[in-house]
Amino acid sequence: MCHDCSPQAPAQAPPQPPPSRRSVAKLLVAGAGLSALAACTPDSPPPGTSATGGTDPASATGSGSARAASGSPSASASAPASGSPSGAASAPPSSPATSPPTAAPAPPSAASRLSKQYSLTNPASPWLVVNKHRPLKPANYVPADLVQPRIALAVSGEAALLNRTTAAAAERMFAAAAAAGVTMTLASGYRSYATQTTTYNGYVSARGRAAADTASARPGYSEHQTGWAFDIGDGGGACSFQPCFAEQPAAVWAKANAHRFGFVVRYPWMLHPITGYYYESWHLRYIGTEAATDMKKRGIGTLEEYFGLKAAPGYP
Repeated sequence: MCHDCSPQAPAQAPPQPPPSRRSVAKLLVAGAGLSALAACTPDSPPPGTSATGGTDPASATGSGSARAASGSPSASASAPASGSPSGAASAPPSSPATSPPTAAPAPPSAASRLSKQYSLTNPASPWLVVNKHRPLKPANYVPADLVQPRIALAVSGEAALLNRTTAAAAERMFAAAAAAGVTMTLASGYRSYATQTTTYNGYVSARGRAAADTASARPGYSEHQTGWAFDIGDGGGACSFQPCFAEQPAAVWAKANAHRFGFVVRYPWMLHPITGYYYESWHLRYIGTEAATDMKKRGIGTLEEYFGLKAAPGYP
């Protein structure tokens, strides 16, 4: 390896004039550009996990197989969520000789343009974001307005309950689906902290904590506890909580129309490195018609991206 690579002037060469200010400036700008390019090299995200609390962990296998077949593993999902500091590009230094590169400020969340703004942390807010980095506070939160919606039920007890706002929107959505010839059922609604504890501990006892985290949400981390989310079933009962449910009429109709009633498919296809869960075509989450429609029109798949939050592929 060359330890002193500076060129030597020929013995008979005439003396060279000192470099001009313009030449020095060009060299500094070129060096800053190379530094900025090096700072933009992406890192590989950690792998995602599978189903939410209590559902069939076989969904992880189905999604994983399709991911391998896609040719580009989670190409769109691997990017950090919008607004995440890790996703911001490095800016060139203002003074190459003295100032190091600094990260560009995070862009505002996509939701900032909406007419109304809601809390992302209050459990009573339709914009609450619960994921593996954002537990409910308090952990044993119970919605104050749980009701049983007047829709077709495949469950009973607490699982047939939703908060009042979600229940009203679900009634409108189920009626519209029925008018289109599609029968939906409520397959799983509210799930209390105690129920989630029992479910999660059952997985831990059978498989260990690491495996349990791929199949069940920890107590206090489940959207079902908020009253804002529920799982749908198809009228024929086929493929419940399985990857093939995505092809059933209820799932196809919901994916195309749920936004009109304020719902989004919370855990979309191939975005598990952001949400922490593999595709769950049955899991709907209420965020309001304005936000849900805006997400649909702009092609934004996750709440993390829409609200400018960091990805949450696993528990800290």
